[in-house]
Amino acid sequence: MIKQKIKKKLVFLGDTNSINIELIIKSFYLLKNKVHYILICNKKDIIKNPLFKKSKLNINEILDPFSFENYEKNYLNIFNVNNISNKKYLNLLNQIKISNTIANLTKYDLITMPINKDIFKKKIKFIGMTEYLGYLNKKPTAMLMHGDKFSVIPITTHINVKNIYKYINSTYLNSYLKNVFENLDKIKKIINFNEIKFLCYNPHCGENGSMGKEDILLSHLIKLYKNVKGPLPADSAFIKIKKRTLFISTYHDQVLIPFKLINKKSFNLTLGLQYKRLSPAHGTAKDIKEKYIAENRSYLTCQLF
Repeated sequence: MIKQKIKKKLVFLGDTNSINIELIIKSFYLLKNKVHYILICNKKDIIKNPLFKKSKLNINEILDPFSFENYEKNYLNIFNVNNISNKKYLNLLNQIKISNTIANLTKYDLITMPINKDIFKKKIKFIGMTEYLGYLNKKPTAMLMHGDKFSVIPITTHINVKNIYKYINSTYLNSYLKNVFENLDKIKKIINFNEIKFLCYNPHCGENGSMGKEDILLSHLIKLYKNVKGPLPADSAFIKIKKRTLFISTYHDQVLIPFKLINKKSFNLTLGLQYKRLSPAHGTAKDIKEKYIAENRSYLTCQLF
């Protein structure tokens, strides 16, 4: 019997004002013989956490995250990144940059744990991690939310709804869709879709242009891609869903609401990078932090994918 090689992964701890540390602790014994991973964070943030203090876990500080040389599977392996500022967002940005650099050089999967986007948006132009990693790597990226029932790609993500229309033009959509379908082709060996459906922008697909011409534009663009159905009215698209269906929409909530309601197992995969960047399909959930009631299913799915 051939012994399966244990995967090596990197985990950016993200915002500690969250359930992130709880998820790490809850999942430790479930993963230690299946995945070897290094947490990239400031070590003090772990040590002072009340849940970590109560746990029986010990820390092993990794000296070289490229080689995993002194990795210890019975310990929580951490690559310590010292804080560079008294401002939280600058420290987190520094950890993201270091995580991205290591992932690019090693091609290890990078799991990024949830962050509170507010603390970044108040200081810098920041839409989300998908877009920020695209900026760091000078590559166009897209957010693929992959679920056990179906998957989704929203063309616009964390922006004000009133600004969505600015992206519904042939120049932007041509470039975006070209990038998406090129990257979907690259990941066929790990994720392959039987059906791809494009959702309308307006209710009832614009009723033959009487509500606006956006869906007429989408109809013309979709014809350029084989095996893509649509545009289809979003209010009926999720009634009957075949497994391994991908829905593409023009905005976030149009697909993320049914995605989170129907899928039981899910995670976020960034298209367009040189490595696999994964993230749990939820936020920081800081309202339940340290209560030890957080669900770790999405984090485990990221680790075992």
